[in-house]
Amino acid sequence: LLGHLRVDGAAGPGPREPAGEAPAARTAGIHAWTTGAIGLMTLAVMTRATRGHSGRPLTAPASTVLIYAGAFVAAVLRIAATFLPEVTVSLLAAAGLAWTLAFSGFAVAYGPMLLGPRR
Repeated sequence: LLGHLRVDGAAGPGPREPAGEAPAARTAGIHAWTTGAIGLMTLAVMTRATRGHSGRPLTAPASTVLIYAGAFVAAVLRIAATFLPEVTVSLLAAAGLAWTLAFSGFAVAYGPMLLGPRR
């Protein structure tokens, strides 16, 4: 659901903006699409496919919710970095950390399901 919201929210700023639009809005739109929509939807497909193909119930346990939250926070921080030049470096570092934790969390939570026997 969050990934779909990012798709809807990112639809405004983008390559079809008028020439007079601020570059920050264009950059924020691109990052809303890439980190928000694509990143969250990738995690959603990976978690759903892993659970389904490994014979687990199609639910989102707390670990999965934390994975999604990490990717969402990363997207929000990356977009915010575009509009807050005085703290851009800190926000980029925090976004990178959140992104890394989200995908590392997937590896930790779902790696055993992918490597182990089907239930």
